[in-house]
Amino acid sequence: MSMEKPDSSFMLESSYPDLVINIGKVTLGEGNRKKLQKFQREEEKAKVVKAACALLNSGGGVIQLEMANNDKHPVEMGLDLEESLRTLTQSLNLEAFFKTKQEGKCYYIFVKSWSSDLFTEDSSFKPRICSLSSSLYIRSGTSVLLMNSRDAFHFLNTRKMNAKNVGQEPSSKLIKVIHQDLHSPYEFFQKDHLEYGEIVPFPESQSIEFKQFSTKRIQEYVKSIIPEYISAFANTEEGGSLFIGVDDKSKKVLGCAKEKVDCDSLKKTIENAIYKLPCVHFCQSQCQIDFTVKILNVLAKGELYGYACVIEVKPFCGAIFSEAPRSWMVKDKLICPLATQDWVNMMLDTDPDLSRLCEDFESQLSLSTGPPLSRPVYSKKDLEHKKDLQQRLFPVSPGRLKYTPESLWKELSSQNEGFEELINKETLPFSQGILIFSRSWAVDLSLEEKQGVICDALLVTQNSPPIIYTILREQDAGEQSYSIRIAFTLKQKLVNLGGYTGYLCVMTKVLHLRPESNAESSEDSGSQIDYPRSYYLANIQQMEALLQSLVIVLLSFRSFLSDQLGCEVLHLLTAQQYQIFSNNLRNYRELFIHGLPGSGKTVLAMKIMEKISNEFHCEAGEILYICENQPLRNFISSKKICHAVTRKTFMKTDFEKIQHIIIDEAQNFRTEDGDWYEKAKTITHRDKDCPGILWIFLDYFQTNHIESSGLPPLSAQYPRERLTRVVRNADQIAKYLKTVLQEVRKNPPPNIPQGSLQMVLEAEWDQRVRGTLKLKENLTFNQIVTYVADTCKLLFEKGYSPRNVAVLFSTVKDVECYKQELLRAMRKKIRVVQFTDANDVLGDCIVVDSVRRFSGLERNIVFGIHPKTVDSAILHTILVCLVSRANQQLHILRRRVV
Repeated sequence: MSMEKPDSSFMLESSYPDLVINIGKVTLGEGNRKKLQKFQREEEKAKVVKAACALLNSGGGVIQLEMANNDKHPVEMGLDLEESLRTLTQSLNLEAFFKTKQEGKCYYIFVKSWSSDLFTEDSSFKPRICSLSSSLYIRSGTSVLLMNSRDAFHFLNTRKMNAKNVGQEPSSKLIKVIHQDLHSPYEFFQKDHLEYGEIVPFPESQSIEFKQFSTKRIQEYVKSIIPEYISAFANTEEGGSLFIGVDDKSKKVLGCAKEKVDCDSLKKTIENAIYKLPCVHFCQSQCQIDFTVKILNVLAKGELYGYACVIEVKPFCGAIFSEAPRSWMVKDKLICPLATQDWVNMMLDTDPDLSRLCEDFESQLSLSTGPPLSRPVYSKKDLEHKKDLQQRLFPVSPGRLKYTPESLWKELSSQNEGFEELINKETLPFSQGILIFSRSWAVDLSLEEKQGVICDALLVTQNSPPIIYTILREQDAGEQSYSIRIAFTLKQKLVNLGGYTGYLCVMTKVLHLRPESNAESSEDSGSQIDYPRSYYLANIQQMEALLQSLVIVLLSFRSFLSDQLGCEVLHLLTAQQYQIFSNNLRNYRELFIHGLPGSGKTVLAMKIMEKISNEFHCEAGEILYICENQPLRNFISSKKICHAVTRKTFMKTDFEKIQHIIIDEAQNFRTEDGDWYEKAKTITHRDKDCPGILWIFLDYFQTNHIESSGLPPLSAQYPRERLTRVVRNADQIAKYLKTVLQEVRKNPPPNIPQGSLQMVLEAEWDQRVRGTLKLKENLTFNQIVTYVADTCKLLFEKGYSPRNVAVLFSTVKDVECYKQELLRAMRKKIRVVQFTDANDVLGDCIVVDSVRRFSGLERNIVFGIHPKTVDSAILHTILVCLVSRANQQLHILRRRVV
């Protein structure tokens, strides 16, 4: 998101765990404000409104000001300030967004995040962003009207929807109609000169406006009226003409005396003013404002008296603004005005239409109810809702303060003398809620870990704001700033990522195992703002709402659908995935993760690499991701979170900078180039005192060869975790996958350890998402080609795109055999279609490749041509690989064996 030049007159305080904007001195109190000169009132009001708007759009915060008046007793804000805040929020109730508090000469305005859900003026539209002014004008009768947020949204949305149907010269109809009238504006515009005092033969109307020249500073006056009127005419269906030099009451031509104006300079001033108007396009033509400026001579008794001006403006296919919309956000601790295009994008931002791409998802957080910076969050319909995840991971029980996770609580208590007593003493005043321990909340929030911290804990309890505790063994110079940074980041993410819309602050407290350090630090902790009671969690419902936002913060990840939709969409980890992800990396430096097909191994591998980067302060080039096939390597490499290579490259190269290694699809590794497992262990154990991370993800059910994989024996794969919940495939596909997995368990290839196959008995298959499974047997070559082409034609007619489809074969030889004929058949039925291989899985083309090369990837619709030409020992495991690649539709076509 681009921003205009920031306002440096505001100071954001960095010593608080919140966005705190210090706007300096402001006069408060109704009587005091009435005594101010008008320009002083307006300047102070502008400061308050700008800071309030920026905070509303950025997750909320606090406006801090110093009272310029000398009242010793509490005073009210002032009616003009209150009215300006009501206008800003378009709300009659200031309490919906603002609370105030006075402490001596210091005055605080507490600002809640803007939320579309709180806007009730029009249920058909809830503005995504707070704005002081849209800067969009439109002509209505003989008036120029400034659009409010609701009108601006409907106007912009209509222009966007109709962009393809709007011609470049929509005013031609008007011109043709009025051309027949001898007294029309068109004829008047064509005249060479006007007579001083003559009456213009038509009135002001929707498309006509009269203005007289100002008596002083003529060019400045013209520049001042250009933005509103040109914007209004350009945004109106018929366009219009602005006549300058005509009295709007008498309709007499008065012009401007020739001595007071230079024609060329005036025309240039007008043109430059129009060219500078911000505009937004909804079509590809990127056309400019279509206007004509004509300077007409005004004659008095046959002599040149002066000049009049006519500006004809044709309707614009997009939107013309008088200036950039007046809306601000906080970026990098500066108040920045939103650029026009970004403002329009946010105004029109809506939840993506997933009805065709992924019917199996349901909304967890919608843009229609979320804060301005939130993104839509979805989960599979058969998986836990954010409420279910919250109750499973962070439950709140009536009348009880729960410590979680219990295993970490016990571990910390046993490892640190006095830890249990310190925590119990600190939480003694609280009787209901949850205390969530973490080895590092900094790492959990994608911040750098701080050495010397025993743990952090988040307290969510009744009758208190959330509190972040940082526990150290003894005092540390940077402890306060560390704790503040965590609390600040958590608060921002709970709102802007998690979608929390209530009043929210996160308090901080640093504790030490040495009692004397606690006594000293209490004095050095710094004065925290005393927030109003509205910031205190009042009941279980409010606590659970906050914890559900926390679930999104901790469990969300960027969905692969984002690349298909062209916008960011978030999904949630399952509880099982999160439990593995939340393991202490220092306790699990080596870990084997066995995951069933479609259980999210690659997603979890990516999340772990991000966690490694934060916890061990490493750069992407110090983390190595290894897989067997190039397409998966390329896909991971595009995420720029690690250095990604294939096994073959790994065995041929020295990796001196690598500290940590993640291995994916390890069941398909081979030992033909050497012992990859021993090499990976050697690299990650260079520092014997502090070895690196080596996590290995595998699924024996998707083994695609019968050679040695190089994995250690199953009994040596310890510690080991399991992912048994299938999250990728729709119901019919999942049921078929379950059947094929059972076949593998009964007749496994010789290189798969028998004990590893028992995990299929623990698989969770509860599916509520309807899918498509079609099995076609004994087809000829031509029948297979025709079926794929015909089915794709129907799919594309229903709104699917080539990026949804993959056609997979058992071998590369089969790919070459079918590819040309398949492309020829496609192009007979579909005008434009392109094939690509698995290396371009994110492209808008049909992927045609082998099952092996598509390992670890996915598409919504998969055609699997599965002849029985592969080794019979891996026939079913290859079929597992094929079936598990499909999200919604799976078509398995078997060729007749001749």
